[in-house]
Amino acid sequence: MCERALTSLKYFSEEAPEYHVMAAGSLLGVAVNREKYSFPVGKVQMLTMYPMDLEEVLWAKGKQMLADMIREHYENNQPLDEILHEEAMQEFYHYCIVGGMPAAVKADLAKDSPIEQTEIRQMLLNSYIADMTKYANQSDTVRIFEAYDSLPAQLAKDAKKFQYKLIKSGARASQYGDAIEWLIRAGIVNKCMKCSQGFYPVAAYQDVSAFKLYYSDMGIMSARLGMTLEAIQGKETEHFRGILTENYVAITLKTNGYDLHYWESDNTAEVDFLIQKDSHVIPVECKAGNHVKAKSMMVYMEKYNPVYAIRISARNFGMVNGIKSVPLYSTFCI
Repeated sequence: MCERALTSLKYFSEEAPEYHVMAAGSLLGVAVNREKYSFPVGKVQMLTMYPMDLEEVLWAKGKQMLADMIREHYENNQPLDEILHEEAMQEFYHYCIVGGMPAAVKADLAKDSPIEQTEIRQMLLNSYIADMTKYANQSDTVRIFEAYDSLPAQLAKDAKKFQYKLIKSGARASQYGDAIEWLIRAGIVNKCMKCSQGFYPVAAYQDVSAFKLYYSDMGIMSARLGMTLEAIQGKETEHFRGILTENYVAITLKTNGYDLHYWESDNTAEVDFLIQKDSHVIPVECKAGNHVKAKSMMVYMEKYNPVYAIRISARNFGMVNGIKSVPLYSTFCI
């Protein structure tokens, strides 16, 4: 809002380096298109803040020991005690509703019930929307809202590739490309690019015309969808649980510094995520429950022979046939 304040950081860096100055702002990705003053390039260290992940929420709840045990069992592929596994799964479901926005986590800890703090999630959702209108002109704002509002429908369909026609009939990339770019730069959505090959480096094989969009916070997502803790564990949401799970994994991988990619082979097989880890390309498959059969993963493994693969599901830790079983609550370890 105050461009001169941002520019002044350059002079603090040059003339008063003994001061440590920290500036914070929402939607900085879209707000720093300077009009009168230059951005202090090279003088400011930019840090992107993400919502708290499940490990940080466990710390906030005083469950450091559980978080440490999850990390330990992730490293050695040994199953967690069944009672602890069940407790951690409940924490995962709870996180899917509350999300990782500090205000929401704080309200949840104070009230000890995610249902009562629907209000705070709605407030966060509303303030996100208010921020959208602050930095865009009127016609852009309308398109930004339309693209954002199409997200539930985009995620619910079987082919997850973003489809402009779901925004509205006749919508095209030329009309909505900027609006989607805006949502990504604002940190409101995360973009996952399609890859046609499973070779290293992943970015060299991405298809710029195909991508998926995910919400950047689970609390915002569940508030937007009106999801409750009872509903997420009920029979009626069985199909949608897979979508919530995939979105949760996308957030966690992004928070851990991975660029988001998915793999698709001639529209016949699809692996949810590909990540680059220790100079290897690792395929990552997400499942909401215990049923973990995935033909696509087998197709990928036969074709590219990765050092190992990751399957995220409700199952306990383990390693079978080169597939590392990672429980949903332990995704922060990846």
